[in-house]
Amino acid sequence: MATMSAACHSPARLSVSCSSSAPGRPLRVAVVGGGPAGASAAEALASAGAQAFLLERSPAGAKPCGGAIPLCMLDEFSIPLGLVDRRVTRMRVLSPSNLAADFSRAIPPGAHIPMLRREVLDSFLRTRAADAGATLLPGLVTSLSLPAGPTDPYLVHYISSGGPSPTRSVLEVDAIVGADGANSRVAREVGAGDYTTAIAFQERIRLPDKEMAYYDDLAEMYVGGDVSPDFYGWVFPKCDHVAVGTGTVAAKPEIKKLQSGIRARAGPKIAGGRVIKVEAHPIPEHPRPRRVVGRVALVGDAAGYVTRCSGEGIYFAAKSGRMCGQAMAKEWRLTGAVTEAGIRRGYLRRWDDEFLLTFRFLDLLQRVFYGDNAGREALVEMCADEHVQRRTFDCYLHKRMAPPEPWADLQLLWRTAGSMVRCSVLGKEVQRLRQLEMMQA
Repeated sequence: MATMSAACHSPARLSVSCSSSAPGRPLRVAVVGGGPAGASAAEALASAGAQAFLLERSPAGAKPCGGAIPLCMLDEFSIPLGLVDRRVTRMRVLSPSNLAADFSRAIPPGAHIPMLRREVLDSFLRTRAADAGATLLPGLVTSLSLPAGPTDPYLVHYISSGGPSPTRSVLEVDAIVGADGANSRVAREVGAGDYTTAIAFQERIRLPDKEMAYYDDLAEMYVGGDVSPDFYGWVFPKCDHVAVGTGTVAAKPEIKKLQSGIRARAGPKIAGGRVIKVEAHPIPEHPRPRRVVGRVALVGDAAGYVTRCSGEGIYFAAKSGRMCGQAMAKEWRLTGAVTEAGIRRGYLRRWDDEFLLTFRFLDLLQRVFYGDNAGREALVEMCADEHVQRRTFDCYLHKRMAPPEPWADLQLLWRTAGSMVRCSVLGKEVQRLRQLEMMQA
């Protein structure tokens, strides 16, 4: 963080104006939010010669997050191996009845799932954006003044926090990238529309050495109505602790009860641990109705790029930010302007072409398997299938949809139907037992 602080410019006296009649001047963009989406957008813009202003309200903070990223992200985004806390080679999914499916058989030799802490990753990406030429502005965006015409600037009103005392400042820019999370102020200011959000709750627990050794290369996911009615609970290993959490849309007021459920399911494996941090944060359930409004583009969580079923968002945040920044810079370089049509063509259309099918497929899986314990039992039984594991990891590790294998896929469909029938009885019995446990508690 010391490196980042040194790279920050004090916004207390910063006043940037952009004149649309100035020939040959660089593009000026305000990027609101300094997570993977915002930092990647700012880096892409600055690397292309634009003036990128990266506003982050809490540089020392981090979003609660399991911290898993696909293996391909290390090379694609040049993430140093030193940032990786754990290299997970065993992924275990546990059903409501504690039936376990171990994914380790399907991970290719030499492959792994990198686990990072968000505060470490985010700080690195912001510092790299600054090294590329972006200006880091610690501050809270309070409102936007929208342009009267197609060439007029946007005014970004913010309260800086980089000086000895908070200072109100205004930034004039040609375009804005909203990367400020699920509760995006940028989205509200431009009328991008609402969407459903879930709540992610997580405890960081420092375990005794023996228990921590158990999670050396192992991550666990728990499904069941006791840990989440519509998502899953997790135990993910970090450098010197485990992240234990859950998420839900349907039962937000009961999130602490669900957290107790994941603690109970993990049981003796996390016994003796000491909670070192508690964190919660909203996460989107689906893309916003409008992701580009005028010369304002939304990326990452602000756009709704978190997959249902898996809850993955880090890679999609960084990818969308980079795509958006590159699209804005390219249009400015070719035409001397940034337009809504250009952003839609260069960013939104590319994004949907590459990832829309993935999001729809995972949304379908969530609706089929997460509705009740019978579906969750069938999901875990299906996860034990080697064909499923191989295709899952091919998609996850390398971010590409696996090509169809008609005969194997047909066999899988038949086995899945059988699992749904068999697990219906088991799931209902597990649900009955869970309800009895709750009544006795």
